[in-house]
Amino acid sequence: MVWIHGCRQDPEEFAAGTRIARLADERGFLVLLPRQARMANSERCWNWFDRRTIAGAGEAAIVLAQAAEAMQKFNVDPRRVYVAGLSSGGTLAATLALRAPQLFAAAAVHSAVACGAATDAADAARVMGGGPRTGTDALALEARARAGAKARVPALIIHGAADATVTPVNSVFLVRQFLLFNGCLPAELPAGAALPPGQVRAFQPRAAYLTSDYHAGRRLAARLVTIPGLGHAWSGGDAAYRFFDAGQLDATQLICDFFAAHSP
Repeated sequence: MVWIHGCRQDPEEFAAGTRIARLADERGFLVLLPRQARMANSERCWNWFDRRTIAGAGEAAIVLAQAAEAMQKFNVDPRRVYVAGLSSGGTLAATLALRAPQLFAAAAVHSAVACGAATDAADAARVMGGGPRTGTDALALEARARAGAKARVPALIIHGAADATVTPVNSVFLVRQFLLFNGCLPAELPAGAALPPGQVRAFQPRAAYLTSDYHAGRRLAARLVTIPGLGHAWSGGDAAYRFFDAGQLDATQLICDFFAAHSP
C-alpha cells in the first residue's frame, strides 16, 4: 500500500496519525510511505500541479520507482498494490492511479483535488477554493485512451463537507475522472460540477456520513464518502497530530476495507 502524506506533514506523522502500522500488522500488508523533501516544497506539499507530475513523470515517477523497488525487495504480489493519500498526497495518489493503472488495483483519495486541475501554484490555490474550470474530464479520457479499454482502477473518495481549504466541489471532479477512466461515456455525465444519480446510503455510527456509489457499466468506478462537520483533516485519526480529526469516521479502516473488497 502506497500511503502518501499531505502538506506540512512527514511520513512518520502521517503513519502515526492514521494508525496505518497497526492495521498493516493486523492484516499483514506492507506500507510504503514516500517523503516529500523541503527542497522540493517548503511546506512539504507534493507538487501535484507540476505539468511533469500530471503527465506521470516528475514526482509521480519518483514514487512509482520507489513502489517498484519495494515490490521487488519484498516480493509483493503485483495484483495487490494500492495507493492512498491526503490533500496534496491525495491528488498525487489520483495521478498515480490514472497514470499507472497497470500497477494499482484500487485508489483512495482523501480531501484532494482532481488530477490536472491546475498547472501552477497560483492556479492551484484558486482550484482548492472553487474547483477546476475545465480539463479534468479530458485528462481522464486521455489517460483511459493510453491505458486501454480494459483498464480499471476503482476509487474511494473521502471529503469533509466543512472543508474550507479544499472545498467539497473538488470531490465531484475526482468522481467524474474515475467514472470516465473506468469506462463511463462522456454523454452519460451531466455538464459542469455535477454527477449522475448514484446509489446513496446514509450511516450513523459514532459519526454520520453518506456514501454514494457510481458505476461504469456494472462495475463500481467510484465511491464518494461525504462526512458532515469534517474540515480539512484525516477522518478518525489521532488528533495529537495536525490535520487529524478524532471525532469522525475512521478513514484508515474504511480505506483498508475498500482495498480488501477489491483484492483479486
